Amino acid sequence: QVHVVESGGGLVQAGESLRLSCAASGIIFSATTMDWYRQAPGKQRELVAFITTGGSTNYKDSVKGRFTISRDNAKNTVYLQMNSLKPEDTAVYYCHTATGLWGRGTQVTVSS
Repeated sequence: QVHVVESGGGLVQAGESLRLSCAASGIIFSATTMDWYRQAPGKQRELVAFITTGGSTNYKDSVKGRFTISRDNAKNTVYLQMNSLKPEDTAVYYCHTATGLWGRGTQVTVSS
């Protein structure tokens, strides 16, 4: 079965950290660029970060220096380490593959 499943969201206070995980099944994970998107209430879904098959990364400007995307090809998993969280990071975070597969999302809520 082809799917990706996110986990690791939750409710934290501003300044705290969370690590999101996305486990992929049914795809050639090591050959796939992986992305993290987020969607806040009333806003469009936006790209947060991506990591290529070679390990190159790119980030949305507002998360640079606070978020780190990484991947473990042996575990078919991509991670998003989020530090120094801010209330404006509150959103549903989605895992996405370059082949167009979406997860169901995980809620991140940051209180001030």
